[in-house]
Amino acid sequence: MARLKDRYLNEITPALIQKFNYTTVMQVPKIEKVVINMGVGEAVSNSKVLDTAVEDLQKIAGQKPVVTRSKKAIAGFKLRENMPIGVKVTLRGERMYHFLDKLFNVSLPRVRDFRGISNKAFDGRGNYTLGLKEQLIFPEIEYDKVDKVRGMDIVIVTTAKSDEEARELLTQLGAPFVK
Repeated sequence: MARLKDRYLNEITPALIQKFNYTTVMQVPKIEKVVINMGVGEAVSNSKVLDTAVEDLQKIAGQKPVVTRSKKAIAGFKLRENMPIGVKVTLRGERMYHFLDKLFNVSLPRVRDFRGISNKAFDGRGNYTLGLKEQLIFPEIEYDKVDKVRGMDIVIVTTAKSDEEARELLTQLGAPFVK
């Protein structure tokens, strides 16, 4: 199987140049980074939950995640300022391409009743956000060792100027959009 980065350079770039009539290779949109964020709200009452979330995200991303902290206190949620409430990891370069390849070709097809990802989740500036309901779709996560099913947000940041360019880039990379 050809690596995603090689495919991007050799096949996708010329196809995008032709479709959008770019004059130089530097105009071709590319993926800058992938940010995976896992909000762990129950960490407010039980700080051990955060450790398992860090462990899960490290297995999924292949990189140690950063613990995110609350910016302000919210009494209704028993939340104080600077409390740990989530984990995130930013992937770039080789790890990013490896993760996207795994996401599009292995993990997403494992989702129950999967018909494709929404093609409306672009932000207007060429970035795409994908929400997952459970971490079990990743092959690294062992079903028996999961204490609680947690969702996560995956943000794919591109250099595309418009949603149309970003959609075409992700489609060429193999993103399974709804038909």
